[in-house]
Amino acid sequence: MSEPIKLVAFCGSLRKESYNRMALRAFIERLPAGTQVDEIAIGDWPLYDADIQAKGFPAKVEAAHKTMLGAEGVVIVTPEYNYGISGVLKNAIDWLSRMAPQPFAGKPTAVLGAATGILGTARAQYQLRQTLVFLDGRPINKPEVMIGQAATRFVDGKLADEATGKLVSDLAHALVLHVRHARAAATVK
Repeated sequence: MSEPIKLVAFCGSLRKESYNRMALRAFIERLPAGTQVDEIAIGDWPLYDADIQAKGFPAKVEAAHKTMLGAEGVVIVTPEYNYGISGVLKNAIDWLSRMAPQPFAGKPTAVLGAATGILGTARAQYQLRQTLVFLDGRPINKPEVMIGQAATRFVDGKLADEATGKLVSDLAHALVLHVRHARAAATVK
């Protein structure tokens, strides 16, 4: 039996019962057996400030960095605020991107999100993908999971829309497949 696949997850929404938190739960529920997920809470990190960094990284940022280094893949669930990613998510990325080694580099990354509008989180996800490319992350290209009209897709905190559930499942399996490919490539070197 192969080693478990270790993932790290970020939710860019702070609300405990946000549609994005529900989407993250739906994603985790659909992962193949043998996959472990550590969710990193980012809501109480200080705003990125180079003066704080000069004195030493905050303990929560260092702990998140350590968790990321032990993970083989990343899951990011983003809301869309004013056509972009949330400030709390951007702040976490900004802190982590300054750590050495930079923890997004080379990691397969699943991106998804939910919003009440018809486009879901399309604009935020494209912004996030640009950031991941700069950080040398490996965003999964397909399927794109932009859950629009989220109020109609979730019932009692659970993803209830079959077509959306299939997309989420396909993305979960695609992430695991990309992690397995990265593992195989690492053994060839």
